[in-house]
This record gives sequence, C-alpha cells and structure tokens, in this order.
Amino acid sequence: MTAAKTPAINTTPDPAKQPREFLEHLYQAAVRRALPLENTARYLPQPPTPASGGRTIVIGAGKAGGSMAQAVEALWPADAPLEGLVVTRYHHIPPRPEGLKQRIEIVEASHPVPDAAGLEAAQRILAMVQGLTENDLVLCLISGGGSALLTLPAEGLTLEDKQRINKALLNSGANISEMNCVRKHLSRIKGGRLAAACAPARVVTLTISDVPGDDPSIIASGPTVPDATSCAEAVAILQRYGIEVPGAIMSLLEQGALETPKPGDAVFKGHEVHMIATPQQSLEAAAAVAREAGLQAYILSDEMEGESREVGKVHAALARAVALKGQPFSKPCVILSGGETTVTVRKQPEGSPREQRGRGGRAGEFCMGLALALQGQPGVYALAADTDGIDGVEDNAGAFVAPDTLKRALAKGMKLDQYLDRNDAYGYFEPLGGLVITGPTHTNVNDFRALLVL
Repeated sequence: MTAAKTPAINTTPDPAKQPREFLEHLYQAAVRRALPLENTARYLPQPPTPASGGRTIVIGAGKAGGSMAQAVEALWPADAPLEGLVVTRYHHIPPRPEGLKQRIEIVEASHPVPDAAGLEAAQRILAMVQGLTENDLVLCLISGGGSALLTLPAEGLTLEDKQRINKALLNSGANISEMNCVRKHLSRIKGGRLAAACAPARVVTLTISDVPGDDPSIIASGPTVPDATSCAEAVAILQRYGIEVPGAIMSLLEQGALETPKPGDAVFKGHEVHMIATPQQSLEAAAAVAREAGLQAYILSDEMEGESREVGKVHAALARAVALKGQPFSKPCVILSGGETTVTVRKQPEGSPREQRGRGGRAGEFCMGLALALQGQPGVYALAADTDGIDGVEDNAGAFVAPDTLKRALAKGMKLDQYLDRNDAYGYFEPLGGLVITGPTHTNVNDFRALLVL
C-alpha cells in the first residue's frame, strides 16, 4: 500500500504518542520557512523609473520557479511594468491565488534529465535579454533543479548528448559541485553566461539554496554569477567518473575553449545576489518547533554530503548512542541535519524487471541505510525527505523509519539488503506504508532529516 498524502497539521502532535505525525510536522515547518512569498519582499529592487524608459524582465529556473514568480507578481507595484519567463519542473506550478494577475509566463520542463521543453525555454530566455540597456532591470529567480530545467548545450553538443551525460553524472556518485562544474562548461547559458547576455542591464538574482555551503555559483549551475571553476576541473571530473563526451568537446575542454566568465569580469559590475532561503534557516525552524514541544533539538549540519546509505549508518550510530548511553545528547531529543547526499546507482542485470531496477532517491536510500544500522532500536524514529516534495523520480518526498520497520518487512519476505543492492527505496517502503508523500512543495532547500529519540 502507498502512504496517504501528508496532511497539513496546525497543532504540534505529541511526539511520544504520534512520532510519525510529529516528524512530518517538523518537515512541514522546514518547508514553510523556505516558501518564496515569506522571504522575497525585503530583497526586491526598486523598479526602473518611468522617466528612464527601462523595462523589468523576470527570468529564472528551478523547482521553486513558479512560486517565486508568483511571489514577485504579488509584491511588485501594480503600476510598474513587469514581464518575463520562468521555467519549473512538470507539475510544480502552484495554484494561482485568486485575484493575482499573471504577468510572468511560467513554463514546465523535465527534471532531473533535461528535455526539449527545457531547451526551448532556455532559448527563449536567452533571446529575451538580448539588446537590453543600462536602464533595464533583469530579475533572475534561481532555485535548485535549474541545471536540468535551463538547458542549452554548448556548440557541438546535442540535447541527446546532454541527456546522456546528465544521466551518467546522476548515477556516478559525483557530488553537486562536481556535477555542476561539468554542466557549466558544457552550456551556453550556465556559469555566468546568462549574466553576460544581459549586459549592460542591471541584474538582481534572488536564489533559494539547495546546495551545501549556499554557494550561488553552484545553485542551478549559477547562470548569472561568476564561475571560479575551470575547464581543467571539468575534464578531471569527467575522467574521474568515466563519463564520455564527444571527442571534439573534450578537445575544446582540454584547450580551455569552453571557459566561463570569472570573478571580477566586467559583465557582473553592479549585479546583486540575494539568498532568500537556506537549508540552515529551515532546520532552525524545525528545531524551534521541537523545542516548543518540550524536546531538546540539535542541528548536526546543513552541509552533509556523501553516500546516502553511509550517511544513514552514521546517523544510526549517533541515535543508538543517545538511546543506549545518553551520549552525546540526552533523550528525549530531536536530531536534525541537511545537505545533499548522493546515490551511486548499481547496475542491474540486463532484462531485470522494472521493479528490480531501483526506484528511489537520496532520502529513501538514507532511510534504508539508517534502518539497516538501527536494527530495530527501540525508541528511535526517523524521517528523511527532500524539501521539494520529490525524492528521485517517483511521487514520494522521502520515507519514515520506525523500530518495527525491519520486522514488518521481514514478515512480508522483504530483505533490506536486497533492496539496497538495487537502490530500490520506493519498492521497500511502499508495501510498509512508509513512504512520505506530500506532492510538490514549490520550494527547495535540499534534504531534510529528523531523528526522534524517546
């Protein structure tokens, strides 16, 4: 059976009596803190004056693109001109509030593997900013997922090439910084190139962070910010993970011919970048809710990286130490963490049925590693979910682990190590009712993990 969609909860559930509902409530608090409408107003620039004749053009890409665009529409002066185009993931356009006039076009494209719709959107955005003047304002709305959604291959690369390379990167175990280094150097729009196309207009970038360290040059591959990485680094990453690119493209990379605009480049003069929501802020919001419920709350880090299953095992060791020894924290408590882990997808034999090819993402893989290491530890509950509401390519945000998860799975003849071997978190947690399903949240501040130790 599939878990029901997580409902909105106004009051905090009792953690001792409703551990799952309590952890879902913390997740909702984290997501709510990152919603664009709550965070955008203070960072909006003044519109160009009517006397200047300047235009305001809104462009952008990401899983939060639709809600970011609607926030700008709601907050922008009604008498000030506004136009533009933003691309978001399929099914990630939020319902339009009653009475809110649409002034920014929102289109949908594929994530995590780019498609023709994303290519067309990138071409239109690039065309939209041609011929601007110093009197014009470009407001760029960037959130996680923009690397796939805003795709414009470098000369000599086809969309099919980019799709194949992107899939290989996703399955390689490369971290987000490595993946986006490659993406920037194989693009005509990423790595600051979009900012160069906007010159000499003023550019203000509003971004929601989904990367460890909140580096704007990594978020969506930084289309409007300087790129400090190099072609040589991209070559090294491709070689490290055995990812093939066309020979002509590799030669251009080796020659440095696909270099990106660097810090200090004149095209960025006068530009502004504002981080409107971050993983740390969301973790702090969840911690505040836990403390209001009478629990101690500890944030390990908002920058955790590494193999998801291994990060799960580390969290399990910490939770067991708290449960059994009262170290390093006293129970009852909540342990929180964020960041972006990775999943190295293991190849399955040719002809394997779909249900044995692995369905899941980082959060589910974390939960499998956690459950395996916890071995049913009494009093420990956990929830891991992606804050955009989609973990991988299925319909769940993540998964929930309880002390009886392993026991109930074994009663159904399900051995966890077999599901780990094929990266099939969805297949493991679905029959147990352990999937966390929220639908798109219209924001994205990366992984959210919460462990409750009673």
